[in-house]
Parts: sequence; structure tokens; C-alpha cells
Amino acid sequence: MIEFFMPMEKVPRTTHQQKQVAVKNGKPVFYEPPDLADARAKLMAHLGQHVPEEKITKGIRLTVRWLFKKTKGHYNGEYKLTKPDLDNSNKLLQDCMSRLGFWKDDNLVASLLAEKFWADIPGIYIRIEVLE
Repeated sequence: MIEFFMPMEKVPRTTHQQKQVAVKNGKPVFYEPPDLADARAKLMAHLGQHVPEEKITKGIRLTVRWLFKKTKGHYNGEYKLTKPDLDNSNKLLQDCMSRLGFWKDDNLVASLLAEKFWADIPGIYIRIEVLE
């Protein structure tokens, strides 16, 4: 099992869905706008400290808790019911984890438990369990 917490004063709110497309020479070209590239770089830097020595090659359960800085009117541990969309945030996170070599392929994620909360201490909690 791998388990860690990445404290971040500003948890990335930019999601994988924010990729853009431009037309060059009559062909579509996809690109990442600066805020998405920044979010990816931030996640890669934080995740890079926790990459296992060997890639996981078995099925896994991935637990992710997105903890956003608590704002007025919310309490620590309250579910966050506003943007960003949880599935899009997880897509970017899992893409970064795949690029860094946490696992052989992200199709090994057989179980995904994801939640987002308001929190006194913002960041991202991650737990990876190999399934038997």
C-alpha cells in the first residue's frame, strides 16, 4: 500500500477538460492553455516525491480526497459541492501518475474512491492499494 498527503495552499482547480483546440493549416491541433500546463506541472512536482521504486502491475484501488481551502460559510470536512468537477480533476491526476510511473497502465485502476471537501489544511490525500 502507498499512502501520502500532499499539502497545497492552492489545490489545482484546472481540469483535463480545459484542453483547447486550434486550427493550423486546416488541421485541428490540441494544446494545453497555460493554467492547465501549470496545474499539470504542480501535480507532477508534488507526485514525483512519491513514485514507487517499481511500477504497480496488478489491479488497484485508488482513493483520492481533494481538500480545498475552507472559505467563509463552510466547515472543515464538509463536502464541496461546487467546481471543479471531481471526475475531471481525477483524470488530470491519474494522467500525471501514469506519466510518472506509479503503475504500468491506468487501466489497472479497478476501484476509484474520490471525494472533495472543504478543509482547514488544503491538499490532496492519495492511497493506492493493490487488489488481491
